[in-house]
Amino acid sequence: MTERPKIAPYLTVSPGAAAIAWYVNALGAKQKAYMPALDGVRVMHCELEINGAAVMLADGFPELGQTRTPLPGEPVIASISVEFASAQEVDDVFAKATSLGAKGEAQPTNSFWGTRFAVIRDPFGHRWMLNGPLT
Repeated sequence: MTERPKIAPYLTVSPGAAAIAWYVNALGAKQKAYMPALDGVRVMHCELEINGAAVMLADGFPELGQTRTPLPGEPVIASISVEFASAQEVDDVFAKATSLGAKGEAQPTNSFWGTRFAVIRDPFGHRWMLNGPLT
């Protein structure tokens, strides 16, 4: 059995299959596990590896009353911070993600805390903070 990270975000997205494709293309995610829902349309569970870390996701299942996807125009209030090995990766990921439909909330900039920093909101409402060391 492989060791799981101590904490991993679990995103509720819709449509799940489109989110998986977007994360693969925009953030370089690698699909590690996939379980379709019994309806053959939604994603029951997916584990992605993004920048060496696990991110899980599933479609919302409102009929179960436990989770829901963000409503259109409603921002998700949690953010996912991704630490890259270089400042250039921040610029590259920001450019690729925004070209594929992410909204740039903070343009890449050199921060006072010593990283190249940017923020995107993906097409599914989730906010990603991108950091890479300046040195």
